[in-house]
Amino acid sequence: MRARTMVNAAVAACVALVACACGPEQTKEDAGAKPSPPAASASGSTRAEEPQATPTAIARTGKPSAVPTGELPSARTKEGAIRRYEQYLHALGHEDIDTVCDVAGPAAEQAENQGFGPCTSTYTAVFQMISPAQKKALQTATVDPQRVAVRTPGKIEMPVEAVRSSATFSESDLGNYTLEYLRDDWYITD
Repeated sequence: MRARTMVNAAVAACVALVACACGPEQTKEDAGAKPSPPAASASGSTRAEEPQATPTAIARTGKPSAVPTGELPSARTKEGAIRRYEQYLHALGHEDIDTVCDVAGPAAEQAENQGFGPCTSTYTAVFQMISPAQKKALQTATVDPQRVAVRTPGKIEMPVEAVRSSATFSESDLGNYTLEYLRDDWYITD
C-alpha cells in the first residue's frame, strides 16, 4: 500500500512538472518563462503567437515517441480531449518522457513550483513505480466518453473510472485529471 501511495504522489508530481513541457535541453529560466500576450495591431485586433517548434522525441532521447510526431493539435472538443489524454496514457506505458512531459506540462510546472524536480527526472522515477502489467495495459488504454465530464468547453474532467484497459487502476494508482484547452491543444492542469 505504501508503494502505491508513493507512486500516486510521484505521478501527481510528474503531472505537475509536465505542464512546463520541460525537456533536457531547457534551463530553469526557460521552464519558468511565461508566454507574452498577443500583440495588438494598429487596427486593434490581436493575433495568436505561432507555436514554437520543439525537437522531436527521437532528437531529444534517441527513442521514437509512442505518439506519431507531426500530429496536429487536438480539436477543442470532448473527443479531442479524450484523444490527447489517451496519448498521455500510452506514453506512460511506453515510458515516453517527451510526450508525457508535453501533455502534463501545466500540472508539472505547478509541482515544480512546489518543490518537486523537473518533469523529466520526476517522471523517470514514476516509470520505475509502474508495474510491467500496468505499463502494458496503459499502452493500449482507452477512455470511456460517457464517464468524462465536460465542465466548460475548454475544461474536461477525466476520472480514473473512465480509463479502460486490461489492468484495473484506482484513484491511488492513476488518479483523476483535469485537462484544459491551452495554446491550441489539451493539457493536464490538475
